[in-house]
Amino acid sequence: MKTRAYVGLGANLGPREVTLLRAVDLLAAEPEIEVLAVSQLRDTDPVGKVDQPTYLNGAVAVETGLSPRDLLDALLRVEQELGRTRDRERWGPRTIDLDLLVYGGEIVDEPGLRVPHPRLQERRFALEPLVDLEPELAIPGLGKVAEVLARLD
Repeated sequence: MKTRAYVGLGANLGPREVTLLRAVDLLAAEPEIEVLAVSQLRDTDPVGKVDQPTYLNGAVAVETGLSPRDLLDALLRVEQELGRTRDRERWGPRTIDLDLLVYGGEIVDEPGLRVPHPRLQERRFALEPLVDLEPELAIPGLGKVAEVLARLD
């Protein structure tokens, strides 16, 4: 059985757009992942540690036969292939960041994996691309993505 999932894309070091589009290509090359659509990419201000370059953010809709954990593992492989290291500070600058935002209608709370993404409802930079892709998307436990985004205003 296939599940529709949504992955957040972000980068603020190096050739950001090239890196994000390469990440989409690498995801599409993964067995059991079909890329359905990519949102518009947008410049966004950093969150948390604000003394760093501007981010380029977007999202991708995929259809997958992978479990949430296996999909996360695929995202981590793509990040690693694109030069992401996890020894930097939390919320610091990065060449690539792939976040599993939504996985079908599932709520997952396991060590190292929470879906929907635990801070999704606070993050305009993640919600706006989801609205681009699917304005009627129901985020489990939160409601329709357009309504969640409207609550930030």
